[in-house]
Amino acid sequence: MTESSAQVERLDMSMLLRDLAWTIHRGVPVIAGIEPVPMTELAILKHILDAPGITVGELSKSLGLRQSNASAALRTLTERGLVTREMDPDDRRVSRLFLTERAKAEQAAIGNAWVGPIRDVLAALPPEQIAAIEAAATALKALDRSLQAKQSAQ
Repeated sequence: MTESSAQVERLDMSMLLRDLAWTIHRGVPVIAGIEPVPMTELAILKHILDAPGITVGELSKSLGLRQSNASAALRTLTERGLVTREMDPDDRRVSRLFLTERAKAEQAAIGNAWVGPIRDVLAALPPEQIAAIEAAATALKALDRSLQAKQSAQ
């Protein structure tokens, strides 16, 4: 394989991963029976779930959002009862972000909604394709961690 064909395959893989993520995201709210959440807000919810107590500034930097855009999305999420802000006890100027119980329940519903259809479709694939997908899981996790680290460093 030449270097240029390897680059084309990497680009194809990048596009495939984006398309797969979009296909999954698009169907999840309907399956979970919840109100659809825009991608930015979903990313914010996921990030707060992974890092409870994060500040708006840390969240903005981590997700590569302007602080004003993150704040606007957080206002919407707060109005929907999905996120709470708590003052930092050591610095009253700083707000810490947490998911509400409702958000945690919706996250569980979203998780279950993702798992079901994917499990059903995986079961219909030939065994060699299932094995290939399972074998790729470790590499995909490493790719995700590397991308998150790179984005956090920027």
